[in-house]
Parts: sequence; C-alpha cells; structure tokens
Amino acid sequence: MTINNRSFRFIQSSGLLFIFITLIFSCAEKKAAVKRESFTIESDGVKLKVEVVTDSIVVPFGMDFLPDGSLLVTDRVVGNIVVVNTENGQKALVQDVPAVLGQGDCGMLDILVHPDYEKNGWIYFSYTTGDTSSNTMVVDRAKLDGLKLVQRERLFTALPFYNRPLHHGSRLVLKDGYLFIGMGEKTDLKDSAQTLSNHLGKILRILEDGKIPTDNPYVNTPNAKPEVWSYGHRNPNGLTLNPFTGELWEHEHGPKGGDEINIIKPTLNYGWPVISYGVNYDDTPVNEGLSEKEGMEQPVYYYKPSIAPSGMQFYTSDVIPSWKGNLFIGAMVLKHLNRLVIEGNKVVREERLLTDKNWRVRSVKQGPDGYLYLGVDGGKILRIMPE
Repeated sequence: MTINNRSFRFIQSSGLLFIFITLIFSCAEKKAAVKRESFTIESDGVKLKVEVVTDSIVVPFGMDFLPDGSLLVTDRVVGNIVVVNTENGQKALVQDVPAVLGQGDCGMLDILVHPDYEKNGWIYFSYTTGDTSSNTMVVDRAKLDGLKLVQRERLFTALPFYNRPLHHGSRLVLKDGYLFIGMGEKTDLKDSAQTLSNHLGKILRILEDGKIPTDNPYVNTPNAKPEVWSYGHRNPNGLTLNPFTGELWEHEHGPKGGDEINIIKPTLNYGWPVISYGVNYDDTPVNEGLSEKEGMEQPVYYYKPSIAPSGMQFYTSDVIPSWKGNLFIGAMVLKHLNRLVIEGNKVVREERLLTDKNWRVRSVKQGPDGYLYLGVDGGKILRIMPE
C-alpha cells in the first residue's frame, strides 16, 4: 500500500481514523476496480473532462468532503452514508447510522461537514424517521470514530409528523455558528407554509448545537415556532451560501412549472401556495392562479417548465476560470446540469450541460481540488475538470 504526501499529512492530523479508512479501501482494491470512464464536454468554448469517480450509489442525495479529500455521500433510499475515496473510487459504509424510512421522498438526506471539522469533528445530516403512518424529517450531528458514528445528538425535529412520505426538503447550511435547514410542506399540508405555528414550508435557523438563537425573528411571537427564519416555501431542494456576498440562496420545486430560486432573508414570505409561476399537476390554477401579490417575494429566477432542481453550489475556484462565480444546480426531470451566470444577484444567462446523458443530476458540490462533483441517480459520482 502506497501512502502519498497528502495521505501522510492526514495521518499526522487524524491518526487512527485515516488508517482505518485506508485499510478498508486497501481491502476493497482487491476487488474489481471502478471503471474510470471519461468523456469531454464544452462550456462556452472551453473543453472540459467529465470523469466517473465511482458508481452503485442508488440516490446520492447529499455530498460533502472530509479534510483528506474523501467524499461523504448519502444514499437516500438505502439509508447509507458512504465514504468515497476520490483517488481510486473505492467505497466504505459508515456504521451505526440511524434507521430511516426509505419511501417516497424519505431516506438519508443531506450531509454537511462542519467548516472547523479538523478542530471539532462534527458531521451534520438530515433524514426521515417514523413509518408510513407518521413520519418527519430530523437533523442530527455526530462524529466519526474510524467508520463508526459516535456521539450522535438530535438537533431538530420538524413538526408536525404526517402520514405521507413526501416533500421533506432537508438541505443544510452552516454559517457563523448557525445551522439553516430547508423543510418542505408535505404536499397535502401546503397551506401550512403560510402558518408560523409549524415547521412546514419554511427555512429554519438554529444554533449549530441545536439551541434556539435568541435573536430569531419569531422567538417571542405567541404560537410561532421559534426556529422559523422565512416561510411560504414549497419543497426546498437546494440551499447554499453565495460566498461572494454572504447571502443565503435557495431553490425549491414548483408544482407543474414554477421552480424558484430565491435569496433568503428573515421574516420574508416567499408566497407558496398563494402565488406560483406553475399550475397544479392536473393543469388547474394553484389557488387563485396568482403569480405575484403584495407582501410576497418574487423569485430571483424561475423555471417553466420545471427542471426539478436538486443540489446547489456556487463555483469559486480558479481551476475553471470561466465558471468562477457561476451557480450550478442539478436537474432531475429535464436531466442536465444547470449553469447560471450571476451578475448583481440576477441571472443573466443559463447553460444546460450533459443534456445528452439522460442523467437525473441529484447533487452538486465543489471539491477541495477545485473540480465540480456531481451525484446522479442510478449510482454515479462524477467530477468535471479541465481537459
């Protein structure tokens, strides 16, 4: 087994954790290696290489990187958390992961490595708990001891529980000690998105240890959930910080048409289900058929027809200079990687990549190497890099 300089530095800092993971990968290498397929695409005249990192992850809903460059991936339906060695594509399963309900939109959902992971070791993840008669989305944090989750803590439980396994949202963002959580409106309970007395159809803010910030906007409002930050959302499937402005950006599924991109600010009402740029699935209007109303926010951008967005990442690296500052979103129904050029908080241009691959792009994450990593339904993890 060869240990490169990067691995050696991580051994020094993480000791037994790295050794254990490396041994797992080393044993796995005796099996058939992942086929390293690759092909070339073009974006604005720039040729880029798309390479398969690994495969056989059924629904790679969430992804984030550990300091050594290995990738944590949630497999939604199966309920696994997978550690992927991005150098050789080998995988290892994290043990002692909590049981999940794996039906509908349920399962093991988003995952987030704390920005100060090397100091505190925290990993945050969201998943669904309960059964088909009563379920909801929860957020835990835990640490890795080798490949085992330890010190797991429950930070948040979305209320109320409900009997349909749909629209859990669940994307996570950490900023300055605060954890932001996107929660869907459970479909049947869509009117709850306009009510502060529940967590449904909301962006929520808690402290990174699960406590309620004393300066949250509704912390002293009678009958309001103190975690509420903004409301009027349908099903948030993307949540990320714009590193150039510090603002929180979100995207959510519309009904039939009307997927939205929003800049999230506290107390603002983003309109669902009172206003929408889409229609119901039977082509009838949503409520009164309004697309705007006083006191409700307009999206930064919307898609009509729906692309079914998932995952969300601002690209910040100089590795692909023409992409720096662009916003990337996966598309599951129209099956592509959606690239948006942003100027002054406005979308000025859209490019659709990988349209010929028929891939449901589920997750998007920039790696520490400056490459863009994608998770697609059916199993593949890919990276895009200069040719």
